[in-house]
Amino acid sequence: MHYKTLGTTGLILSDLSLGTMTFGEKSSRGTSEKESLEQIAYYLDQGGNHIDTANGYSQGVSEQIVGKGLKGKRNDVILATKVRFPSGKGINGQGLSRWTILNEVDGCLDRLSTDYIDLLYMHAWDPLTHIEQSLRAFDDLVASGKVRYIGVSNFKSWQLMKSLAVSEAKHYVKFCAAQYQYSLVKRDIEYEFPDLFQAEGLGLLPWGPLGGGFLSGKYSLTNKPEDGRITHSDDSHEESWERRNTERNWKILTAVDHIATNRNVSHAQIAIAWLRQKEIVTSVILGARTLKQLEGNMEASSMVLSSEEMDILDRASALPELYPYRFLEDYATRKP
Repeated sequence: MHYKTLGTTGLILSDLSLGTMTFGEKSSRGTSEKESLEQIAYYLDQGGNHIDTANGYSQGVSEQIVGKGLKGKRNDVILATKVRFPSGKGINGQGLSRWTILNEVDGCLDRLSTDYIDLLYMHAWDPLTHIEQSLRAFDDLVASGKVRYIGVSNFKSWQLMKSLAVSEAKHYVKFCAAQYQYSLVKRDIEYEFPDLFQAEGLGLLPWGPLGGGFLSGKYSLTNKPEDGRITHSDDSHEESWERRNTERNWKILTAVDHIATNRNVSHAQIAIAWLRQKEIVTSVILGARTLKQLEGNMEASSMVLSSEEMDILDRASALPELYPYRFLEDYATRKP
């Protein structure tokens, strides 16, 4: 296992994190409590030190399982959770109002069987609540000792920058971590966010490194998946087959297949290794349904892709030109 510093905090994380969204989920895509606990034990044994969950994962069951898995090991782990999406507790069981944040965090602490959260995220922007109220609540939680660091997930770039500006103006604690979807098939954040993260000292922890399973290598043009997260019944779902089944994505998968075949490793390991080597990435969040999948994915921890291999993958997955980004790159750069 390798380790990186989270932004400018001085906090050191393993560069592979354990995601727990499937823990306790009651569907064919879910992970039983028994196997979830086995995943936690295996991950920690491999030197991992960062576990990520959320209040809404399986309506809190994921947090309960994580709490059980960390019994007697809590101080060895950087534990992250999130608030914003529905937790199953009525009309105010979602959002980022002060009332919701404080109540949800108390619920998180209870389910996680701990008295502090190392890293608390705003899981998405709340259009009904002024961000100053949300940030003040997060600042109070840090001051109280219930939370140690705060992070952001799924904000637009202007929303993130506004939040940082409010925190600076009001002397509130600032976001130090950013959790966004990022993979070979979903590089959209590269238009806006890398410069922002670097300038403001945030560490990036990508979710969805395998594109909902598309980059696992088990699918083809003639083999539409019958199970897994990518088969979500709602075609508008973020990781649905309709979103993944594109000419560009098959070109990317062909490049991954070429490198994986030459190395005699899995497609997933190549996709994860590509992310690990991106300068803006602090830690890649791995979400595996089974222990076997987790074991295979974590083999990427020691894999180093050559500059030629990185270039092949970068070119295959390159983003289309958009204004004003290409214009600024061509005409507005300055060097001393």
